[in-house]
Order: sequence, then structure tokens, then C-alpha cells
Amino acid sequence: MNILKNTYYTFRVCMPFVALFSMFLVVISCAEEPEHEEWVALFNGANYDDWTPKFAGYELGINHNNRFVYQDSLLSVRYAKTDTFNGNFGHLFYKQKFSHYKLRATYRFVGEQMTNGPAWAFRNNGLMLHCQEPATLGLDQDFPISLEYQLLGGDGIHERTTANLCTPGTNVVMNDSLFTPHCVNATSKTYHGDQWVTAEALVLGDSLVQHIMEGEVVLEFKSPTIGGGNISGYNESVYEVGKPLKEGYISIQAESHPIDFKSIEVLNLCGCMDEKAKNYKSYYVKADNSTCIYE
Repeated sequence: MNILKNTYYTFRVCMPFVALFSMFLVVISCAEEPEHEEWVALFNGANYDDWTPKFAGYELGINHNNRFVYQDSLLSVRYAKTDTFNGNFGHLFYKQKFSHYKLRATYRFVGEQMTNGPAWAFRNNGLMLHCQEPATLGLDQDFPISLEYQLLGGDGIHERTTANLCTPGTNVVMNDSLFTPHCVNATSKTYHGDQWVTAEALVLGDSLVQHIMEGEVVLEFKSPTIGGGNISGYNESVYEVGKPLKEGYISIQAESHPIDFKSIEVLNLCGCMDEKAKNYKSYYVKADNSTCIYE
């Protein structure tokens, strides 16, 4: 009987340490596993301290009419009932630039479009990729020089694809030809109502960009450059026609329809590619060995 008691006591005392040690081993294993994907959440569910708003007609950093909000752990765009659209498009920029990465965002359109919002902006938002430096936007600039991963919601009746491409101040190559129209539709299905939708992108500098829905590539292009039109109010000094877009910031829009983002995540594909380093990742496609850790 005493043996049983001692065994039971030892089991009770030791198990928490065993569990803790096991968890420690799992963490160490994950940290040193080259295939373990380290996705980074771009907002923390509490505030948008890592993001900067810019509205046409307003200085950088002014959240006009509090249109970008955090509520219930969501990053949202909202409009007051008395709010009326007058061309002041807005964008919210993440603090960091990226060049080679995967992007994953879960969103839903909700509510009614604000008064006087343009018809094309009904259930319309975008993940703006390779954006210009936010501080270089003109005071009255409507859209950043960027590649828009267009997010569209259905009206409950008509077909309307999402994950389209629009090109404010940019051109791209599609099917080996220079593509200069402003927008082109993807091959995605239509998402009606207020359902949550997850959009993904693969961005490889200025070589290849893919828009992905439900695991399927629904649009792809390559060789993005500055050029074309479809923006106004920009500073001439940053509008370098023909300059390759190899990197840039990520932003979301405020175009006149409410939207919620449950998550926006990035998997950086640029990093330490020295297999001897502790932070080597097998999925990196662009080397930045200045980040390598060996101790």
C-alpha cells in the first residue's frame, strides 16, 4: 500500500514537470524545424498601432471620421450615418515593407454603402500590394501607386468575381504581353452576403504575383512596373515610369463600403538561407543572410 501511495505521489508531482518539459521540446523543435512556417499576424486584435491611415485631402496619420476602427478583435472600415462620400478615398498602411511573401486575409462585407458612394465601390475593398512609401503620397492623392488585389462581394443575384487585379499607377505583364487596362477579372466564384472569405496571394518581388482563392490560382501576372494611369494627385518625383516594383507596403482601403478583417497574415519568404544557421527556413526563396543566427 505504501508503494502505491509513493508511486501516486511521484506521478502527481512529476507530471507537471514532464508536461512543461515536453512543451519546451515542442517549441524548440518548431523553432529549429526548417519547414515550419512562421506566419506573422499584422494586427493584434486590440489596436492599429502598426498601421498608418492616409485619406485624400488629409495629412498622413489622420483617421478621417474614424473610418478605420478596431472592434471585437476585428480591423474594420466603418462610416457614420451622417458621413457622405466626397472623393476622400482612404488607405491604411502596415508599417513594414515586403518583397517576397505569402499573404492571407479573411474578410467579410457588412452593412450598407455610405451615402453618395460610387456604384462600383459597392462591397468593394482591396489589399494594396507593393504600395509606395506612405509618406510620399500627395495630399490629394486618391490611390497609392500599387497593385490592387481587389476584394468584391456579390449582391445576392449577379455573378461578381473577387481576387481581381486593378493597377493604380502601374502596369503588368499578363500572358507575355504588357497589360495596360485598369482592371481585369479573376476566375474566382462569387461570394454573396456577409460570409467570411479567405483570400491569399503569392508575391515574388517583380517576377511573379498570384491571386489564390480556395487553393486555386485565379489570376497571375509578372513584371509589375510604375506607369499607366488611374490615380491622381501624386507627386511627380515618385512616379518613375517603367521602374520595376520589387517591394512595397501593404494597405487596405476605405472606398465607401463597410468591411471587417478577421485576420491579415504574412509569411515572409525572404530570410536566412544558410542551412547551418538556426533560423534557416527551407521555404525561403530570397536570401537575406544578414539575419542568420548561429548561436
